[in-house]
Amino acid sequence: MSISFESVQGIFHLHNKHMSYVIQLINGSYPAHVYWGRSIRSGQLGTVIQYKERASFSPNPVKENRKISFDTLPQEYPAYGTSDFREPAYQVALPNGSTITELIYDKHRIIQGKPALDGLPSTYVESDHEAETLEIELVDKVAGLRAILTYTIFTDHAAITRSVRFVNEGTADLKLLRALSMSVDYSHADWDLLQLSGSWARERHIERRALAPGKLTVESRRGSSSHSHNPFVALLAKDANEDYGDVYGFNLVYSGNFAAHAEVDPFATARVSIGINPFDFSWLLEPGQQFQTPEAVMVYSGHGIGEMSRSYHRLYRTRLCRGEFRDRVRPVLVNNWEATYFDFNADKIESIAQAGKELGIELFVLDDGWFGKRNDDTTSLGDWVVDKAKLPNGLEDLVERVNKLGLEFGLWFEPEMVSPDSDLYRKHPDWCLHVPDRRRTEGRGQLILDFSREEVCNGVMSMLRNILSSAPITYVKWDMNRNMTEIGSAALPPERQRETAHRYMLGLYRVMEAITSEYPHILFESCSGGGGRFDPGILYYMPQTWTSDNTDAVCRLKIQYGTSIVYPVSSMGSHVSAVPNHQVHRMTSLETRGHVAMSGNFGYELDLTKFTEEEKELVKRQVADYKQLRPLVQFGDMYRLLSPFEGNDTAWMIVSEDKTQAMVVFIRVLAEPYAPLKTLRLKGLNPDFDYQIEGSEGLFPGDHLLYAGLPVTGLHGDFESKIWLLNAKQQ
Repeated sequence: MSISFESVQGIFHLHNKHMSYVIQLINGSYPAHVYWGRSIRSGQLGTVIQYKERASFSPNPVKENRKISFDTLPQEYPAYGTSDFREPAYQVALPNGSTITELIYDKHRIIQGKPALDGLPSTYVESDHEAETLEIELVDKVAGLRAILTYTIFTDHAAITRSVRFVNEGTADLKLLRALSMSVDYSHADWDLLQLSGSWARERHIERRALAPGKLTVESRRGSSSHSHNPFVALLAKDANEDYGDVYGFNLVYSGNFAAHAEVDPFATARVSIGINPFDFSWLLEPGQQFQTPEAVMVYSGHGIGEMSRSYHRLYRTRLCRGEFRDRVRPVLVNNWEATYFDFNADKIESIAQAGKELGIELFVLDDGWFGKRNDDTTSLGDWVVDKAKLPNGLEDLVERVNKLGLEFGLWFEPEMVSPDSDLYRKHPDWCLHVPDRRRTEGRGQLILDFSREEVCNGVMSMLRNILSSAPITYVKWDMNRNMTEIGSAALPPERQRETAHRYMLGLYRVMEAITSEYPHILFESCSGGGGRFDPGILYYMPQTWTSDNTDAVCRLKIQYGTSIVYPVSSMGSHVSAVPNHQVHRMTSLETRGHVAMSGNFGYELDLTKFTEEEKELVKRQVADYKQLRPLVQFGDMYRLLSPFEGNDTAWMIVSEDKTQAMVVFIRVLAEPYAPLKTLRLKGLNPDFDYQIEGSEGLFPGDHLLYAGLPVTGLHGDFESKIWLLNAKQQ
């Protein structure tokens, strides 16, 4: 792995064993995109970009060369207004009211390792030999603007990260109107776009469509990355599938408003960009000040979507997630939410914990309703004091009772929110996001605390510390249950009001950094009505996320399958819940619910005291099996076999890094009369190993399982499932 610079042709070549990424300085001034794909030798890289005059409708910024126009030049960080009419990566308003800038190459440096981003989450390295970083500095001397384009390539990952830092080196204020994290121009537009979209309880469904002339945008304007769209897109070759073809992934390490654009121009070339959503955004950059964009993680795969996913999984699992739980197996838990909702007392909680102990569960999680006067969702958010009506002897007593049973104790919070009916709101009505003389729109009966304000962040942290220090709490579910409206801050002047949403994210990250660092023994799981903030920005602070509030096993097939396009199994919270399911009222077997939930951080979300003796025995087996499997499930490589978006059957498998263990999961949604015989061709195994399949006689050669397949038999009725466990015979 190395980054080289060939000064005669002005070529930067970033490469490792997986890929090459090539930039060329045109006329020594303009960074142009030459190549990104399979690893190649340097050779004739200076001949890749083609030049052709496109008449007067593609103007020429270089008077001496009419073949150069920014309208056709593949650029690394394009501007608008000096002959490029495509989607710009940045835009700056100058004191004279104009928005014309032109960034010119000034210098560069190559750094061993990967610097952290100030105030923002990002991927990281643990030693400098794991990565190299290129910083290209561009300057607009008229505006007094400097932009540092940062590229990091990893030694062992098929990934490049990009971000930009803007510096006002002038004497007058500048205003950033757009500050995307990256832009890439392709030489053709024969691509499909893949995105992950949906809604609450239907998150991250896979959508694939062809690029066409014009612009496709995937975005959030909700103040969070959102249930509606994930901050991820991928370009796919037309023939690309799970196992074949070129795939380029783009994921933003950010939890707020984002935009990803894919534009096809009149010359049938494509431009892809991603970053903070320019909608309702600006940032006042005073002389001497800097602005850092979030990081974009770009992954290349020459072997289909599956290889792209596994590249993201390995990188995020090991060099995005942090803390004690990054490399530790996660506990099997029971959460009381769907068992009791707000209606519980200490005895009821202890009875569920007692039942959990008998079944082998390791952690009890007390969800919403333990604080203030929280008997429904209209009150008490912000009053993080124990409700003595429900827990008369306090939280400490309940934790002690649960701990005596041999279970650890976890707790639900929603620290970013405030109820109008709360002591906190009555004391500090200006602490929420709001705009003067406008109503304060509520969602779920609550408002959003203004985390752009330091005093609000400090107040919330103080309340959290009081609770987390009061008892041996080892797990926190951090929830966030509404999107932003009336986005304004009482602490910002008029010219900075459109900074509020981004300043909120910076404040949130500061709070999460402080709390997770101060309580390293606590496993933090993020949540936003389930999967409304399932993004790499939050994973930097909390290694797992509640995947969806929809716990129905059949719905979870698409949700978890789609989530796995980018995010590792170790990041997904997945529980067995009651039937009829509380979201869609479907009846599925306890066995199938378990099989689906076991491909994630496993747990239960129902009243364990209501199980029959037969159900108890099945759950005991599920819990015991998962404890044996969880190192494989949480740290193995995932291979998708059959897509729920393409048929009645869904299948995936998880394989250990050394190929000696595997778990294969198959789910059939609806039974069919005289259905075709089904054979499942496996992936990821060593063809030279022989595998023992638990419950089967004899050994199965790895190449047999890969190419001839595994028969699927013995399924009867709707919503049926099957798991195979494979162990390689020691050679």
